[in-house]
Amino acid sequence: MLYRAMRPFLFGLDPEVAHRLSLVSLDTLQRLGLARLVAGTVPKLPVRTMGLEFPNPVGLAPGLDKNGEHIDALASLGFGFMEIGTVTPSPQPGNAKPRLFRLPQAEAVINRMGFNNIGVDRVVENVRRSRYRGIIGINISKNADTPVDRAAEDYLVCLRKVYPVASFVTANVSSPNTRNLRSLQGADELDALLAVLMRERDALAREEGRCVPLAVKIAPDLDDEAIESIADRLLAHRVDAVIATNTTTARQDVAHLPHGGEQGGLSGAPLRAKSTALIAKLGSALKGRIPIIGVGGIASAADAREKLDAGATLVQLYTALLYRGPGLVGEIVRGLAAPGEK
Repeated sequence: MLYRAMRPFLFGLDPEVAHRLSLVSLDTLQRLGLARLVAGTVPKLPVRTMGLEFPNPVGLAPGLDKNGEHIDALASLGFGFMEIGTVTPSPQPGNAKPRLFRLPQAEAVINRMGFNNIGVDRVVENVRRSRYRGIIGINISKNADTPVDRAAEDYLVCLRKVYPVASFVTANVSSPNTRNLRSLQGADELDALLAVLMRERDALAREEGRCVPLAVKIAPDLDDEAIESIADRLLAHRVDAVIATNTTTARQDVAHLPHGGEQGGLSGAPLRAKSTALIAKLGSALKGRIPIIGVGGIASAADAREKLDAGATLVQLYTALLYRGPGLVGEIVRGLAAPGEK
C-alpha cells in the first residue's frame, strides 16, 4: 500500500536516482526495525539444492544491489537467498548515461548499465560487514577493457577473492551490455572457461575446507542447438547450477513503446514466456542432473510456479519489485506455500 502511494513520485525521477533513493529508504526502515513490516509474514518453504539449505525458493537477482551495500535491508524482505553484483576485478563506471529506462506499459525495464561497480575488493568488504548470515551469491565477470580472449583471468581473480564470503558464485557470461561477453557461451569458449573455473574452484575447496557451488548464468536468446551445447558442457564440467536467464535483446513486444528501441537488455513481464520456454528446454537437456535457477518476468506466485513447473528449483526476482514493491517477496512465498500449491 505504501509503495503504491510512493510509486508515482519515484517514477517521476530519473530511474537511477529513484533506484538509489529506494534503497536508502529501505536501509532507514531496516535500521528502525520497520522493514520486516513491509514483507509481512514469510513462511518457511525450505529447498535443499547445491548442497545448501534455502529457507524458501524466492531469491533476489543480481543488479539491484551491485555492490553489496544494502544486504541487511534487502534480507529483511524475506528472500530465501540473495545474489549481488555483477562485480569485476577493478572498479568501473559502466556505460554512459542515460542507461536505464522504464517501460511502464509493459512492466519492463531496459538497461545498458555495463557492470558499473566498485570492484571486487570493496564488495567483499561490504559482505564481511553485513550482519546477514543467510545464503548469498556473488555474480562475477570481466572488466569491460579486458579482451575476451583473456576473460578467464578476470573470472579467476574474482573467484579467488569472493570465495571466502560467498555461499555460491555465478559466472556471468550472458550480459548483452559488455562487448563480446556473450561469445563466451560458444562451445569452445565456454568449454575452456569452465575447465579453468572448475579446476580453480576445486583447488579453493581443498584449501578452504569448504566447497562453494559454481553457477553459470546464460542468455534467453539461444537457439535449441546452443541450449543443447551449453547443457553438454555444464554436465561435462560438473557445474553446480545454471541460472536461466539474463535479459533479452529481443524487442518484438515493446518496440512500439516509448524507450522500447533503446539498446541494452530487456527485463520484466515481456521476458517471462521466453525464459520459461528456455528453462523447459534446458531442463530436458540436463535431465535433472543440474539444478536450474529460473529468472525472468516473475511478478506473482503463479509466475514463480510456472518457472518451477518448467524445471527450475529456485527462482529470482528484480524488475517486478520496481513495479509491485518490496511486499512482493512475501506475497510470492505465501502464494507458493498456500494449500493447493504443489
